[in-house]
Amino acid sequence: MKEIVIYSSQYCPYCIMAKELLDAKNVTYQERRVDEKFEYARESVKRSGGRKTVPQIFIGDYHVGGYDDLHALDQEGKLDPMLDG
Repeated sequence: MKEIVIYSSQYCPYCIMAKELLDAKNVTYQERRVDEKFEYARESVKRSGGRKTVPQIFIGDYHVGGYDDLHALDQEGKLDPMLDG
């Protein structure tokens, strides 16, 4: 299984929804809270090509984007193959 990383903050509703979706898929992910470590905020901006919003989600080296992007992949039936690959 590919490494899944989600950059998030505690009270972000989109972060919560993204984690709930991933939890429903029974996948393990690393949560990197940008509100706890500034280093994670810098890392997220660099990896995402300059995006400063949360969540920023990565599956392996693939930058999914935010919750809306994750949800769209799921609705299109593309998320499960990415998680399994």
